[in-house]
Amino acid sequence: MIRTILVPLDGSGFAEHALPLAVSLATHAGATLRLLRVVPPLADYLFMPPLISDPLDAQLRQLHRADAQTYLDGVVQRLGGGAASVICDVMEEKEGISESICADVVKTKTDLIVMTSHGRGAVARFWLGSIADKLVRTAPVPVLLARPPENAPADLVHPAKLQHFLLALGGNTIAERIVEPALAIGKATGAAYTLVRVVRPAFPHLIGRSAAGSGSIGLGKIDEQNRLKAEDYLRTVAERLRAEGATVQTRVHVAEQPAAALLWEATQVGADLIALETHGRGVSRLLMGSVADKVVRGSSLPVLVCRLPHQLT
Repeated sequence: MIRTILVPLDGSGFAEHALPLAVSLATHAGATLRLLRVVPPLADYLFMPPLISDPLDAQLRQLHRADAQTYLDGVVQRLGGGAASVICDVMEEKEGISESICADVVKTKTDLIVMTSHGRGAVARFWLGSIADKLVRTAPVPVLLARPPENAPADLVHPAKLQHFLLALGGNTIAERIVEPALAIGKATGAAYTLVRVVRPAFPHLIGRSAAGSGSIGLGKIDEQNRLKAEDYLRTVAERLRAEGATVQTRVHVAEQPAAALLWEATQVGADLIALETHGRGVSRLLMGSVADKVVRGSSLPVLVCRLPHQLT
């Protein structure tokens, strides 16, 4: 069950593109929507910030917090009455923006983070892109990423459509971590599911040829066996979801490039959201797992990414 949804905002119209998705989900789930503005330290604003002991330091920090609160209050007004309960919070950055957001998630027992991912041009270099990357790999809860359209303001009037989810599964229990949050969101919105397993060809550079050696199994036969195993695996997962009352279909795709195959499948089934687990490793890296990263950067749909076990039930 989703009780609290967090949307980090930085004051830009780019970040606000996450709001229609978050508001729609909060409304369907009856969840509280928290808008969070993390205020960077004065050193990010001023060439020579005052000393912490200087009274001017406290005055300037209070001024920045007040400006951030005014911005959030304005966002709530633009959202209108709506059915979602909205809370606005301002906090000062401690050890980094992503670290501050993660600390807030733990403190407030947030269930889901919704935010925009990467832009293009100058905005792609803004903090939000790298923060999204870091949160996907470090947040203790799933992250739902929205890809904003080019040169268009956020539509805060019309709710986002969340009726069909594509779940990418890798054939193991690690990849199945994405099932739980996707099911929690889908139950709230009444979504149907398509489970997809991408199987890589055994020897893609030898497709159409037989393996060398007398009595060896043809490469086409190997791929067919792998496809059948994938179908059996998806059938097992689908049965578990159907036991939860979900409408589920399954698809197996044999391809060299899993990310491209997932994006193609999403268009074929008319998905509104793609969900997958990431294998990103190493806290110092900004990039998540390669397949998840390519899907996030290549998809025009929202992408739900899960890294660790969580508490959505």
